[in-house]
Amino acid sequence: MPINQAFLGEFDMEMATTRKYLERVPENKFDWAPHSKSMKMGRLSQHIGEMVGWTKDTLEKDGVDFSGFTPPAPPKTTKEVLAEFDKNVAAARASLVAASDDSKWMTNWTLSNGDQKMFSMPKVVVMRAFVFNHIVHHRAQLGVYLRLNEIAVPATYGPSADENKF
Repeated sequence: MPINQAFLGEFDMEMATTRKYLERVPENKFDWAPHSKSMKMGRLSQHIGEMVGWTKDTLEKDGVDFSGFTPPAPPKTTKEVLAEFDKNVAAARASLVAASDDSKWMTNWTLSNGDQKMFSMPKVVVMRAFVFNHIVHHRAQLGVYLRLNEIAVPATYGPSADENKF
C-alpha cells in the first residue's frame, strides 16, 4: 500500500472526530483559558484548523520558515472556525491523494525560524509527528477545555463519559 493511502483512512477518521470537537466550542467561551499560560479556547480551536493546513505545506514544500509569522486575528464565530477547518481539510486531503510517490515521502522537510533550524526529518515523519499527532494533542487539550466548561466531550476512540453509545 502506498504511504499516502495508509494515511488517508486515518486522516478521514481524525478530521471527522476533530470537527465534532470544534462544533462544540461556544463563541461565548472563545476568551476562556484554564491558565494564564494557556491558549484561549477560540485561538486553540483556530490553531487546530490551521494545523490541518500544514499537510499541504509538508507534502508540497521542502520546509517552512516561520520567522515573521503573525498569528491570524482571533476568530469571531464558531462558523468561521469551521469554515477554515473545512477549507484546510479539503486542501489537505487533496494533497494526500496527490502524494502517491513514496520516494517523495522520504525526502527531508525542514522547519526553521530565520537562520535557526528547528528540525529536519523525512516528510513521512513530519506528517505523523508534527501534523497528525500535533492535531490530536491539541484536540485533547480542547477536550479538557470543554470538560472544564461542562460542555459534552465527543466520543473519540470509543464512547466518552458524555456519549456512551455501547
